[in-house]
Order: sequence, then C-alpha cells, then structure tokens
Amino acid sequence: MSRILRTTALGVSACCFLAVAVKPDAISARAKKLHFSSIVVDTHDDTTQRFLDGKFDLGARHTDGSIDIPRMREGGLHAIFFSIWIPSKITGQEAVNRALAQIAAVREQVRAHPQDLVLATTAAEVRAAHKQGRIAALMGVEGGHMINSDLDVLRHFASLGVRYMTLTHSGNDEWADSSTDTPAHHGLTDFGKQVVREMNRLGIIVDISHVSDKTFNDALEVSNAPMMASHSSCRVLCDAPRNLTDQMMKDLAAKGGVIQINYHVGFLSQEFRNAEKANPEINKAIGQEVQKRCGGDEACQLLEGDRLTREYVERGELPRVDWKKIVEHVDHAVKVAGINHVGLGSDFDGANMPYGMEDASKLPKITDALLTKGYSEDDVKKILGENTLRVMAEVERVSRERSKQPQK
Repeated sequence: MSRILRTTALGVSACCFLAVAVKPDAISARAKKLHFSSIVVDTHDDTTQRFLDGKFDLGARHTDGSIDIPRMREGGLHAIFFSIWIPSKITGQEAVNRALAQIAAVREQVRAHPQDLVLATTAAEVRAAHKQGRIAALMGVEGGHMINSDLDVLRHFASLGVRYMTLTHSGNDEWADSSTDTPAHHGLTDFGKQVVREMNRLGIIVDISHVSDKTFNDALEVSNAPMMASHSSCRVLCDAPRNLTDQMMKDLAAKGGVIQINYHVGFLSQEFRNAEKANPEINKAIGQEVQKRCGGDEACQLLEGDRLTREYVERGELPRVDWKKIVEHVDHAVKVAGINHVGLGSDFDGANMPYGMEDASKLPKITDALLTKGYSEDDVKKILGENTLRVMAEVERVSRERSKQPQK
C-alpha cells in the first residue's frame, strides 16, 4: 500500500486511479497466448478494504477501483495476494481484531464465488487452481504491528491462511523500523528477530517492503528462507525510501528472494515525486478534501483520493506517468538482481496507477512489452509468476524442516 506517502501527516489515504470498464488494449497474438497460459501472480492488492462493508461483490464488474473477477479474468490474473492492512497508528488488540475481520472478509469472498476463486496457501495449490480455471486467492498481512508483539497471534494468522507479512508499514512497530519513520530500534529488535525465525517455521514469507534499510539487512541475516519485497520498485530510478537500492536487490537475490515491482506513480517516476515535493499544497488539499468526503471510511478514501489526484494530473499540475514505467523498473531489476528474482506487486486499489494500467484488465500489456524488448517466453513467465511461486515453495520447504525442530 503506497498511498501513505501522500497523506501521512493528515492520516488520510490517497489511492488508485478511477478505472473504467474497457476491453483490454490490443496486444500481439504471441503475447496473448503466453500471458493467458502462464500463471500470473500479483503479490499485493488492497481491494480487501472494499470487502469490509459486506456490500462489495467481487464477482461483479465495477466502474471504479482496479480489481474484480471480470477484470481479473480479462487481464489473465491467476493468483492474487489480498492485503490485510491496518494503519500503523492503530495498535494493540484493536489492530489484531481489525486484521481478523479482513481475513474473514477475504475468506467470505472466496466462499461466495466458488466457481471463480479458491483459497490457496501453497505454491502447489496455486498451480492446482490454475489447472482448474480458478483464481487463487492468497493473503498477506501488511504491517507487523497487527500481531501485537505476540507470536501466538502470528501463528493464528498462519492457521487462517496468511502467507506473508510485511515487517512494518509506514510507521515503526514495537520491534522493527520502517523506511518512512524516524529509526527507533536500529533495525530489528531481539524480539523482531524471533518474529522472523517464527515466520520461517510457519511458512510465512518475510516481506521487506516498507522496512528501513537496516531492518532489511537484519532480516536478511536472520532469515533462513528467501524473502521478498511484495510491492517495491527501484530506488535508482525513483528515489523513494520505499524502493530498493541496487545493492539491496543484489543481496535479496543472493538469498533466493524476489522484488515485486510496485505500479504506484510515486515509486515509478522521479518526475512525479519531484512534483509532489515541489507542490506540497496539492497533497494537503487532496487530503483535506478526502477527509471531508470520506471521514474514516478507508474504502472511500481509496477511491476519492485517486479521483482528486487525477484531476490535478489532467490540469497539468502533476505530471502524467505512463504504464511503460513499470517495464523500465522490471528491466532494471532484472539487470541488477537477475531474471530469477523479479516479479509483479501492483498495489492495485492502494496506490495511484499510471495511465494505461488502471486495472487488472491491462496486465497483458506488460507481457507484450517484455516480449517486444526481447525477453524470452520462459523469462517472461518467471516475471509473471514463476519466481514468486519458487519463493513460496522454498519457504514451504524451510518451514517443513524448521517445524521438525523443537519450538522455542
């Protein structure tokens, strides 16, 4: 979830651009065949916030937001990690309870759409879902504050199907430093290191999107399983603290991990980021208007913040960012980390999408662009999902081995 960069000071979320129901853009026949035969995995989507009022039907085509079953089908999205997200400022038992409510809401959407969705917790189950023609629904907790410094809560999340946890969100938690907060722990505390070890034992992927560079290094040292950055991009192309440096990508890859590229315009485009910094009153005005329209309704914030942001783009007060920036970041990450260590983590429904990638129906364009750049079909498959599935399988293997050891 990337909207935090826009509105941290205001406590308001800005999100993904208003999407319209359109047919997929024209792509080559080769790209279409490859895309729809591959397993396409998106490791980070914030659509969960829309589930909470009980009225949102994932099975219906919507004219707003980025994710629903018709558009996932249209864009060949075969596996999706729904984010379980609570603002960092919400802590304690309330954070735990709200996380559990979101987990229940994801499971309810799966229950309501058995012909289209299946809950998946392993790489093998994702592959089985693909063979059945169903979309694999997975879950990732976005922020370690939701375990309330209690390993039993982490274990409970695992039992309910959570398969990754981002160690922090926008603010530090009690045991780890965030990339967008003042350091308080010098990385991971001793308890934070216990969390990482327990995640290895449980088969929960350690997600280092949102963490400080020191927390990243600590987690890399402690984890016995590959880690991933579920929704981060390349810092050398866009200097945001949420993005990874080239060295971080190399180190992540050296231990078998994957960086999944985030589509948020503020992580893709240095021009957009510079414009935000140069015009802080724009973000302030957007935040105030979103608060006025939505109050504490986070699903409303996701939609209204984006509508307002696009208005500023259309007036020329913020730069227009094209979807091809995603491919630039993918290509750079491949050159730095290697073809086996790059994937896709859109941040759909939780960030500002570039023009041309407003929703899941647009995903085949990425496949087409990669083929046009000269990537082989096997390499494109790795980026689309195979690299993520490999990490899942390896984390599962480590979990099986660790579970045989005495629990501390």
